[in-house]
Amino acid sequence: MNVVEKYDVTNPLSIQQYGQKLIGKTFMDVINDSELDEDIKVNIIAQYGNPKRKGGLGNLLEELHFGYKANSDQEPDFPEAGVELKVTPYEIRKNGSYSAGERLVITMISYQQAVEENFYASHAYKKLQLTLLIYYLRNRGLARMEYPIDFVTLFAPPAEDLKIIQQDYDKIMTKVKEGKAHELSEGDTMYLGACTKGSNSIKSNVPQEFYAPETKARKRAFCFKQSYMTYILNKYIREKVKTYESILNSVHDIENLTFEELIVEKINKHQGQTDQQLMIEYDIKTLSKSLWSSLSYRMLGVKSSRVEEFEKANIEVKTIRLNEEGKMDESISFPTISLKEFAQEEWEDSRFYNDLSSKRYLFVVFKRQGTHYTLQGCQLWNIANEDLEEARIGWGNIQKVVQNGVELRKKDQKNGFRIENNFPKKEANRIIHIRPHTSKRYYILGDGEKIGDNPSYGDTLPDGRVMTKQCFWLNNSYILSQLDENLKR
Repeated sequence: MNVVEKYDVTNPLSIQQYGQKLIGKTFMDVINDSELDEDIKVNIIAQYGNPKRKGGLGNLLEELHFGYKANSDQEPDFPEAGVELKVTPYEIRKNGSYSAGERLVITMISYQQAVEENFYASHAYKKLQLTLLIYYLRNRGLARMEYPIDFVTLFAPPAEDLKIIQQDYDKIMTKVKEGKAHELSEGDTMYLGACTKGSNSIKSNVPQEFYAPETKARKRAFCFKQSYMTYILNKYIREKVKTYESILNSVHDIENLTFEELIVEKINKHQGQTDQQLMIEYDIKTLSKSLWSSLSYRMLGVKSSRVEEFEKANIEVKTIRLNEEGKMDESISFPTISLKEFAQEEWEDSRFYNDLSSKRYLFVVFKRQGTHYTLQGCQLWNIANEDLEEARIGWGNIQKVVQNGVELRKKDQKNGFRIENNFPKKEANRIIHIRPHTSKRYYILGDGEKIGDNPSYGDTLPDGRVMTKQCFWLNNSYILSQLDENLKR
């Protein structure tokens, strides 16, 4: 029997039911279950099992399980049913939580033709309106063909998500229409991103043929951000997501303004109020380090820091306190890194790049005036492409130190000694630097000497020595330079 005779290609539920036969199987099982000759199977295993190959596992399932030839058509994979097939990885973190392994590429953004201004008539909408999502567990301790397929389900974005996705689409297409595709960044938007495709090389840039043929831009595709894919996995597929609060009361809240405009409006209507006045307004009686963060969320209409829309969009609320001269003391940290993994990473596949390029910050700015801080306002911010390139250079210089062997040396001081290293100093790059997030330390030096008594503070270097865990930071001077002038007055 032909494979396509085993399910109804016009019926989304039939396609889903047939897809769910994959649950519990590995990609090797799919190959072995096929009726192909053994020599062809061996060739497929060699082709798709290469760990350096990006993607491809979706093509394997399209052809061997669903029985149709993989293609790059703009139409959905099952056009009669309006269903797109997407195969995507997830990972289980050390703390047991589940995370999408990567962003989900939807379809390429074309620079060769006029933009489709109606989102609901676009190829992007046709590709994302109903998706058969197949999640497999990417366990790096296994061979690629041994990855298990664990979740298969149909997904359609709910109405409130779809409205924000439409606004994201409009924002991306406006830049393309203005001949500014070279300024696109995945961090520009909420759930629907414009991710890069192809090599990070000037040679891979292409002309913006329809609107700005003299200006080249990186190839880009529409994608669901990794943060959005993580939320989908936990909320709609595993149904295990923790309780979040929503800024939106209903989709009608963003009928006449964008979600971003709604956020800014909620905060900025309090401009000029002191932290003391806001504490009275929101009945906060206790002073703490998290006071200004708590006030920020209260102004947004939520009581906790668990905001549904921010979780989906990878938006982090960051309160910035300026002194009376308008300066800021604190840099902004990212999660700690594994130095051994960092040494092997390529820039655009790195966790830091993914976080930096797709993350947005909601800066809520307070300025000291006497004994209190006054709300200056807020700003949604993400890193610009040219600054991302400067960060790449700093990242690469730091990586070279790890690859060549970090120098660790004792330096005497009044109260004992400190351990110095040869990482580039903060001043070496305008955007980023690297240093520990904690004052606690743990080292195992080349001669076996241990410094510190808690190994949880240490991270193993490629050569087996151990140093205090490191993380990347956005320089405070850089962040200050990115703030709107009206927020610094």
